[in-house]
Amino acid sequence: MQNYPQHTSINMPSFGQNVINTVPVSSPPPPPPKDFVLWSLFNFVLCNPFCLGFCALSYSIKSRDRIIAQDLTGASSYGRTAKILNIVALCLGLLVTIISIVLVFLYLPLYYVQP
Repeated sequence: MQNYPQHTSINMPSFGQNVINTVPVSSPPPPPPKDFVLWSLFNFVLCNPFCLGFCALSYSIKSRDRIIAQDLTGASSYGRTAKILNIVALCLGLLVTIISIVLVFLYLPLYYVQP
């Protein structure tokens, strides 16, 4: 007995129809929160009133550790605290520097007055 090929059908779109196969594209993961380590290091070395630069540096390092541990909510919390401490430390450092320069220029001529 002979086996003839069985009838097969192929589902093809008719001519002129555009068939687009869409593949769901996953969105990229959100970027990690900022940790402000360089700014904290700058404030620790140059603008450190009331040890705020040191506190900001410690929070920045904690934030970086949380980023490595994939705890993004904790990292963003520590990062916000480091940012606030950096802003306060920078403002106080600039304020103290400006006041010091003004006082030096105001009172320095008094020491060189000839009687």
